Amino acid sequence: MKAFKNIVSLLLMVFIILTFSQCASTQKVQNTAPVKFGDVYYQEWISVVEGEGSGFNIFIPVISNVNNIKLDSVYFKGKQTKLESRNGTLFIGRFITEANQKHDIIMSSDRLAEYGNKVPKLPKKSPFDLKNTECVVSYQQANKIKYFKIETISKKETKPFR
Repeated sequence: MKAFKNIVSLLLMVFIILTFSQCASTQKVQNTAPVKFGDVYYQEWISVVEGEGSGFNIFIPVISNVNNIKLDSVYFKGKQTKLESRNGTLFIGRFITEANQKHDIIMSSDRLAEYGNKVPKLPKKSPFDLKNTECVVSYQQANKIKYFKIETISKKETKPFR
């Protein structure tokens, strides 16, 4: 009987811990944005030099920002990155993809010869379930991180870089 009580109390404790941990990881996305945007779009890019990289950039033009909100990060296509500001009217998120990347890896039977290899970076999984034409932008207001969704993102022609 004592073992049964211990098992029940252990299961109850695990249930409570899992319940509260789920509440803490849930982000609430606002339906209306605190700023007014222009046409949000993304553009893929690839270097014409082999091994010099590829990726895509998302461009978020701000038309009106009466609350003086500073946008922080963007979640798009299952990835997340910080936003760069250009004069406070254009925010750019830069994403690097695996295509056309230089991978210098030393493969050897001597483990010391492989010392200089870099550990591959695993992409951060987005906590949001988004379509390919949607993104979520985070910003900070009153020391709280808040999120809002932009639903219509268009794609512009791929741009080759030298």
